[in-house]
Amino acid sequence: MPDQTTSVMWFRRDLRTADNPALLAALADGPTLPLFVLDPALWGPAGPSRRSYLVDSLRSLGRDVPVSVVRGDPAQQVLRAAQEVGATRVHVAADYGPYGARRDDEVEEALTDAGIELVRTGSPYAVAPDRVTNGSGASYKVFTPFSRAWAEHGWRGPADPLPTDARWRHLKETVDLPDVDLPEGLELPEAGEAAAHRAWEAFLDKVVDYDGARDLPGVEGTSRMSHHLKYGEIHPRTLLADLAGRGGKGATTYRQEIAWREFYADVLFQRPDSAREYLRREYAAMTYDEPGADFEAWCEGRTGFPVVDAGMRQLRATGWMHNRLRMITASFLVKDLHVEWQHGARHFLHWLVDGDLASNNHGWQWTAGSGTDASPFFRVFNPTSQGRKFDPDAAYVRTWVPELADVEDPHDPSPEDRRRVGYPEPLVDHAAERLEALDRYQAIKK
Repeated sequence: MPDQTTSVMWFRRDLRTADNPALLAALADGPTLPLFVLDPALWGPAGPSRRSYLVDSLRSLGRDVPVSVVRGDPAQQVLRAAQEVGATRVHVAADYGPYGARRDDEVEEALTDAGIELVRTGSPYAVAPDRVTNGSGASYKVFTPFSRAWAEHGWRGPADPLPTDARWRHLKETVDLPDVDLPEGLELPEAGEAAAHRAWEAFLDKVVDYDGARDLPGVEGTSRMSHHLKYGEIHPRTLLADLAGRGGKGATTYRQEIAWREFYADVLFQRPDSAREYLRREYAAMTYDEPGADFEAWCEGRTGFPVVDAGMRQLRATGWMHNRLRMITASFLVKDLHVEWQHGARHFLHWLVDGDLASNNHGWQWTAGSGTDASPFFRVFNPTSQGRKFDPDAAYVRTWVPELADVEDPHDPSPEDRRRVGYPEPLVDHAAERLEALDRYQAIKK
C-alpha cells in the first residue's frame, strides 16, 4: 500500500456526503480534514434567508462529517488549516462564479507558494461551464441549441457512496456557527442532505404531471429543489440519473429546467460582468425611474395588483417564490414601474433562500429584454390576466393576500371591495404604463 497523506476537503456549495467526487478524492489521499470557511465576502451581502439556511445545512452536514468551521479570508484560512494538519492537497469542487473563481485562484496561489496542491474535482453542475460549445468551439448564446448540445454531451453517473472506513482530522481551534435571527413571519424549508432526498423522492411521485402543473402557483406542482441544489445538498447528476428511466413530458420538461440552470451558469462564466451589467449592452441606454415609494410598495406586496402582491408576500414569508410569479413580479417592476432590473434582482437575492447569482440575475435580464433568449421588451405581462390564466381559482391569491379571500373577484377587486377589506388601489394604470414602457423601448431602438 502506498503511504497515505492528510488532505483537506474544503466544502462550499457541496454540503453533502453522497455523490461527492471531491470528497471521495480527498478521502482517497488518506485522513481528511473537512473544512468550511465563513467568508465575510459572501456572508456580508447574503440576506437572512441564505444565512440561516446555510447554517442549518452545515449543522446537518456536521452530523455526518466532523466539519471544522473557521472564519476569515479563505486564502489565509485554508492555508493555515492545511498547514496545521500537514496536508499536501486541498480538494474542492470547482467554482465557476465570478467571485468564486477569483477566490480559488487566490487560494491556489497561496497554497502553491507553500508547496500544497489545490485539486478541483467536479462542480455543482452535471456539465460544467465551458464544456458545451458549438462546432467552432464557441459558447452558445441561445438556450435551445445549448440544451441539445448539453444533452448530447451527457454527464457521468452519480459518484460512489462515502466509504465506511473514512478517517477524519480536526482543527484545534474553530468557530461556532452563528445563530441567525429570522425576521418575524419568515419560515424557511428544512435544510440538509436528508431533507433534499426526501423532497426529491416526493416529487418523483408526481413528476409525470410536472409539465402542466409547474405554471400553476396555486398547486404543489414544482419540485422545490432549487435551494437544495443551491447548497449542493443533492447534485443535479443524482436527479438526472433518477429521471433517466422515466419517460413522458413531465420528466423531459424537468430535464430542460436543469439545462436552463446550467445554461445560465455557462453564460455567467463567459460574461462575468453580466451579473450586474446588461448582457445586451444596448439596453443600458433605456430610461428608467429611480426607485422610490412605488418600489417599496412592490417590495412589500402593496401594489394593488393581487397576483403581484401575492408573489412578493410569498417571498417575504418563505424565502421562495413560484417561478411564474418571479416573471410576473419582475415584469411589473421593470415595465409598469419602470425601475431598472438590478434593483429587483438585489431584492430577490436578499430574500431568496435559493438565491443563485446566475439563475436569478439572468432571469431578471430575460424580463428586461437584455439577456439570452430574452422575452422581447414589448412583451409586457398584464398582471390581472396573468393571474386569471395561471391561478384560475384564485387559490394562490387567496393564500397570500388573505384580505381578498371573500371578495367577488380576487384578481380584480372592485373599488368597494378594496375599501371594505383595506386593500390598496392599483399603484398605476397598467394600460398606460405599458404604452410608456413601449415608448421608452422605441427610443433606444432609434
